Amino acid sequence: MSNSHDALIISEARSLRFLFRGQLLHLTAAVILTTIAWALAAPVLNEGSWLGISEAGWFWAAVGLTIFHQFYVWVVFRGQLGWGFFTQLFGRYDLTVHSILFSPMLIARPFVVIAAGMASPLTLALPRWIQLAIGLMLLVPALYTGWSVKKYFGFKRAVGGDHFRQSYRNMPLVTEGAFSWTPNAMYTFAFFGLWSIALLLGSHLALVIALFQHAFVWAHYFGTEQPNMELIYGE
Repeated sequence: MSNSHDALIISEARSLRFLFRGQLLHLTAAVILTTIAWALAAPVLNEGSWLGISEAGWFWAAVGLTIFHQFYVWVVFRGQLGWGFFTQLFGRYDLTVHSILFSPMLIARPFVVIAAGMASPLTLALPRWIQLAIGLMLLVPALYTGWSVKKYFGFKRAVGGDHFRQSYRNMPLVTEGAFSWTPNAMYTFAFFGLWSIALLLGSHLALVIALFQHAFVWAHYFGTEQPNMELIYGE
C-alpha cells in the first residue's frame, strides 16, 4: 500500500507483535553491555573532566546517547513501516525531517568518544606506539567505509530511506568499495573510527565507550534492522 509521497506501509508490520519484535534482545543487550562497560570504566575514573563535565558524566552521556539514538531509530522505522507515521506528520518532508533528527545523534557518537578521551587522555595501559599504530591502522577501513557510503550508498539511503520510499527499495545491493568486503560494512568497519579516536587519544574510558557503541549497534541490527529487512525484501 503506498501513498502520494511514495512511503510504503507494510500490513504485516502494523501490529504490536512486530513493533516489539527483537526488542527484548535490544533491551537485554542495553542492560548487559552497560553493566560491562561500567565495570570496565569505573576502576580508571578519577578527577578528569572536559568542558566542565567529569569522566563519569561523559561515560553516562555516551551510554544515554547511544541507547536513545537506537531507541529513536526503532520507533521511527517500525512506526513508518506499519503506520507511516512520519509521513502522516510531515508529508513529503518525512525523510528530510528524519535525516535532520538523525544527523545530530550520528555526529554526537564520535563527539562523546572524543570528549571522554579529552577528559581522560593517556590512561590506556598499552605502550604509546602500539596505541598510535593500531589507531591509525583502524582509521583506514573506517574512512574507506565512510567514503564508500558517500560514493555508492548515499546518506538518505544509509539512514533508512527504504523505510520511506519505494525507490530505495528498488535499488540493487551495493557491492562496491567497502561493501565488496561485507554487505554490512557500516556496522562492521565504520565503527572502527571510534576505536581509532580512543586509541589516538590513549584513553581507556574512550575505548570502553567505543567498544560499547560498536557492540550495541549489533543489537540494533539483529533486534530492529534485520527483522525489518526480512519484511521489506522478503529475505
